[in-house]
Amino acid sequence: MNAPASSSRQIVWPSVITVISAAILIGAEVFGAAFAGGWALAILFGLGDQGAHILQAALFALGVLVMTAFVRAAQRIEPFTKRS
Repeated sequence: MNAPASSSRQIVWPSVITVISAAILIGAEVFGAAFAGGWALAILFGLGDQGAHILQAALFALGVLVMTAFVRAAQRIEPFTKRS
């Protein structure tokens, strides 16, 4: 149940690098889509520049939630630490 106090954890660098690399790739797509989508929706609904910035900020915040969920799920599959 509880790990002994003497056990230490070691970072599994290949897993960390894999998750960070995937997060960079997916983050570029998510945040690029947020900015482009906010711009496109603002034009579609005639909201102007200020409306575009508001939509982009809202979609960016949604992107942050998506990326947080992705990293947490990836960490469950590729653990960052192991007991030594």
